[in-house]
Amino acid sequence: MNTTSLVRLLLLSAIWGASFLFMRIGAPVLGPEMLVFARVLLAAIFLLLVSPGFAASLQTRNHWRHYLILGLFNSALPFFLLAHAAQTVSASLLSILNATAPIWAALIGTLWLNERITARALTGMGFGVIGVGVLAGIETLTLPGGGILALATGLAAPLFYGVATLYTRSARSAGPSENAHGSMWAASLWLAPLALFAPPLHGEPPLHVLLAVAALGIVCSGIAYLLYFRLISDVGAVPALTVTFLIPVFGILWGHLFLDEPVGWHTLIGGLMVLTGTALVTGFSPAAAWSRPRSHAA
Repeated sequence: MNTTSLVRLLLLSAIWGASFLFMRIGAPVLGPEMLVFARVLLAAIFLLLVSPGFAASLQTRNHWRHYLILGLFNSALPFFLLAHAAQTVSASLLSILNATAPIWAALIGTLWLNERITARALTGMGFGVIGVGVLAGIETLTLPGGGILALATGLAAPLFYGVATLYTRSARSAGPSENAHGSMWAASLWLAPLALFAPPLHGEPPLHVLLAVAALGIVCSGIAYLLYFRLISDVGAVPALTVTFLIPVFGILWGHLFLDEPVGWHTLIGGLMVLTGTALVTGFSPAAAWSRPRSHAA
């Protein structure tokens, strides 16, 4: 991984880590329905404007069912659940819970698809469960009413990311860029009814909330996808997986710096256990990722 790819990796991690900060700012004011609808619609429009070729390559007539499935499980459902949880749960905790997506994918693959599970992956699941238990057990002591439900929805969001991962593994009807663009339009369709019947806003949202929504859609979804696919193209899928482990680092950092969220011992220990579990489940090796020959990098 050369210097340019490293910069892209850190930038992408910082952007996706900031998404939990922006959700924490926007969700309590706008509600999860309006927030996520605005997010996916802005992302879809942005991708259309910056990459006109996407529109021609979507081949909607052939892939519309695929985009609807991917948009539901990879964007609409997890975005909504995370935004719902963000009304109560800290950005730091959300970013850690989100890192359990590979663990969910492995568990679903084992129970649903009868995929063989290795001892290493099983150990990783154990680490993940214990880590979430440490986080949830301490957080429930300080969260307000509805905190347990918020934690549950925050943990359910990466479950659907896991479903989307297993689905895209077998669905090869479109390329990565087309999947990103098409799924954002599909997610907009799924979320439009929720936004239509969302509770009315009380007054005009403050400027900082509107900026958070714009950042979620354009930066954390549109620009982030372009960075991610470029990173995969440059260094490969396995090294790009490093972003999974860096997102919580930035999520905790941004939450502490901008929202004064405390970083307790349970956050550090529970987060470390979740990330260790994720690494074991995915078989991720930092040494292998960073020793990739330079000839594969741009």
